[in-house]
Amino acid sequence: MSGQEPLSRLDALRFIRRVVEQQAVRQLRLIDGWIADEERRETERRQGEERRPTPPDWLVQYGLNHGNVDAVHTGDCWTAAQSGRCRPATRQQAVDALRRQVPPCIHCRPDTALGIFD
Repeated sequence: MSGQEPLSRLDALRFIRRVVEQQAVRQLRLIDGWIADEERRETERRQGEERRPTPPDWLVQYGLNHGNVDAVHTGDCWTAAQSGRCRPATRQQAVDALRRQVPPCIHCRPDTALGIFD
């Protein structure tokens, strides 16, 4: 050999401890980065919810030609969200549409919510 003494058991254990400590510090930095990223995403999500405008109380669904009214919905109706053809409406506009024989949505029943009974 080159004349060096082999490591004592104590020196080997101290070396292993330094290696493990370096790896732990590196992993903790990585985890801290993940935590910071998740905190940033959570903050952005919360800010998005706070800035989101309140949904309208009533929606009017227009036909494919955008001229005729197909249905009236409550603001939180899931079918209105799927159609992509709804526009916000005031309470009076929703009542007027229902009185003009525009059909109410069968899922959210805006006529019942508005107090219009046939």
